[in-house]
Amino acid sequence: MEYIEIIIATIFVNNILLAQFLGNCPFLGTSKKMETAMGMAMAVIFVLVMAGVMTWLIFNYLLLPNNLVFLRTIAFILVIASLVQFVEMFLKKSIPALYAGLGIFLPLITTNCAVFGVCVLNIDKELGFLPALVTSFGYAAGFGLALIIFAGLRERILLARVPRPLQDTSIALITAGVISLSFYAFRGMV
Repeated sequence: MEYIEIIIATIFVNNILLAQFLGNCPFLGTSKKMETAMGMAMAVIFVLVMAGVMTWLIFNYLLLPNNLVFLRTIAFILVIASLVQFVEMFLKKSIPALYAGLGIFLPLITTNCAVFGVCVLNIDKELGFLPALVTSFGYAAGFGLALIIFAGLRERILLARVPRPLQDTSIALITAGVISLSFYAFRGMV
């Protein structure tokens, strides 16, 4: 039951994008088309889960025992950058259309504060291995859910008549705010 609560809390209550406002660059940049949003969601899920696990292992079995905690930021960024390189090479070889569609936003996962933030949260909350894994997956799934919902709404907004001052980024930010408010309704659940 504890893990189900963690999943619900990380996806809905403390959504990394809509409640903690981390990772907004790829959120706004890759949400214009559903295909690129799905691809980015899958890439972030893979990177975030793997980074959460690997940074937890590195911190607890390398940095903490050797009193090298001050190297946490550098170690975490190196792990995240390596994982993003792997995803980038995989997509370039396997799915070139998605690779081209994600463009600059794929390498930006390296500096995505949502990925780094989840890794730091796992360590700061002193979670065990399995709770850190579940938390990483929950935050990643929440990121993906928010991105896909937002992409769907943005595609619908393109068909609507939006007043000129509100077009493009303005209406996207307003839409993101409304989605964030809808997720705020989950606050009392966990």
